Amino acid sequence: MRTLLRRVIRDGKQTALLVTHDALDALVLADRVVVLSGGRIAEQGATRDVLARPRSSFSARIAGLDLIPGIAASGALRTADGIEIHGASVEVTDGEPAVAVFPPSAVAVHTERPTGSPRNVFRVRLAALEPRGDTVRLRASAPDGAPAWVDGLAADVTPAAVAEMGVDPGDDVWFAVKAAEVAVHGTHS
Repeated sequence: MRTLLRRVIRDGKQTALLVTHDALDALVLADRVVVLSGGRIAEQGATRDVLARPRSSFSARIAGLDLIPGIAASGALRTADGIEIHGASVEVTDGEPAVAVFPPSAVAVHTERPTGSPRNVFRVRLAALEPRGDTVRLRASAPDGAPAWVDGLAADVTPAAVAEMGVDPGDDVWFAVKAAEVAVHGTHS
């Protein structure tokens, strides 16, 4: 059906309006997207730009990415609660609203607070374990005393890692993300 729609839209040289919740539909069929959240436009622009550089948590989730909001500060992102998220690609001026974005595959999960090179480490409570083919997506919620931006963050790990850690929804774990895996960009188009 997607192939047929793509052919009709491209060959017909007509404008078409498509409503979808599927990022693949948007990538294959749309030149531009408008992302609605809560009945309002969350962001809009070229499809590839919006999905590669989301500016809202809702768009990031559609694109399959994790997103942390804050303000650009000294080559990093400072969250509203003062936590610094370090990134390798920082494309925003200090003081501007910004987001840190990274794929769930870049998140390492630990049952104890890790030490070592990852600069971005935060405690989360597991909300859900979602099988996704060869991986399991660990969906986070904010444990008591943790910042609200933790809600919805995700980590992709192997089923063997889940079994070895012995974790279940409700358990507190640590997410760690290397700065090299994080992009920080502005929230204005």
